[in-house]
Amino acid sequence: MSWKKIIICCLVFIFALSGSGVAAAETTAAKKPAKTGAVPAVLETTAAAAILYDPLSGKSLWEKEPDQRLPMASVTKLMTLLLAVEAVENGGFKLEDRVVASENAWEMGGSQIYLEPGEEMSFWEMLLAVGLQSANDGSVAVAEHIAGSEEAFVQAMNEKAQALGLADTHFVNCHGLPAEDHYTTARDMAVILKEGMKYPLFRKITAMKEFDLRGGAFKLWNTNKLLWWYDGADAGKTGWTEEAKYCLASSAERDGLRLICVVLGVSEPKGHFNESTKIYNYGFARFKAVNMAQAGEKAGELKVGKGRSTSVDVVTAEKAGVVVPRGEEKGFSAKVELPRQIDAPVRKGQAVGSYVVLKNDQAVLRVKLLAKEDVPKASFLKQMERVVDGIF
Repeated sequence: MSWKKIIICCLVFIFALSGSGVAAAETTAAKKPAKTGAVPAVLETTAAAAILYDPLSGKSLWEKEPDQRLPMASVTKLMTLLLAVEAVENGGFKLEDRVVASENAWEMGGSQIYLEPGEEMSFWEMLLAVGLQSANDGSVAVAEHIAGSEEAFVQAMNEKAQALGLADTHFVNCHGLPAEDHYTTARDMAVILKEGMKYPLFRKITAMKEFDLRGGAFKLWNTNKLLWWYDGADAGKTGWTEEAKYCLASSAERDGLRLICVVLGVSEPKGHFNESTKIYNYGFARFKAVNMAQAGEKAGELKVGKGRSTSVDVVTAEKAGVVVPRGEEKGFSAKVELPRQIDAPVRKGQAVGSYVVLKNDQAVLRVKLLAKEDVPKASFLKQMERVVDGIF
């Protein structure tokens, strides 16, 4: 055999070995669970339904059966917490209020804090029991405290879902134990979580990892283990029943990019955490936030006519930013659109203009600009003084 043929045979043999090595590596990698930071080339999930959601735009960045109606188990409690937090924000209830457990609350099974009939806790403690421990008895106690009965509270839950435009969500109870006609979708639940995160109290509750209840006699641990396991995770709610399987609606933020992930109907224990991690890794690797202004940030001043003050600061009503695929974050700018003047009276929170985000000089987002404070109308005498000052 010539030297030329020997060299060719050796090259063929080496190529065959390298090919089998690649195949073996792929087989081995497929058997290992995805690590935090691992990014799949094509995203797949074992969840029956899932969504990766951009709360800034309200759009889906990736999805699987996002509008399929499914049971959601204790993820239900996100709506319970939302209504409870709104009740506090509206001034109707205080965190120091005393909540008395009823027999109806005491009878709840599943996850609970073992309330006794007549037992009292503060409203704050009950909300933590719901948000961290996923307490079914605490959920009923909260519902009855706010609405007088669980039935009335559930009606309010459904009214809130309708107000948010959620056509594929319906509640039968406030805790998520199996019930006919109790369902949601991955997309709808992402909207509920987005709405809740507008409130600092909601974010505080869902981000807490632990709390000592009953003077330390009962330890609450947050069931959302992503708070420990995933960098940037800061909100969410788990759920599990035999019917719903493992579910999780959660939020995470990195480098100014906030994402919401919802997975429903995951069969494997801890699978709702693993699947959410995989989806988050995909999102953070492929998308970037272009943030122009934070919510409540001063964007300028507006002249006020006939007012006690001659001007008022204007602030953004919400965060002004967009989420784009990585590599497409250049070319953004912003401008403020305000009238030359507005006459008093001006109300705090009154919409007076727009903060416009542009991409290559084309508007892609408009955020309302609000008056930062009240400007009452000046007296006639004060107005005449200004006219005279202007003349002289």
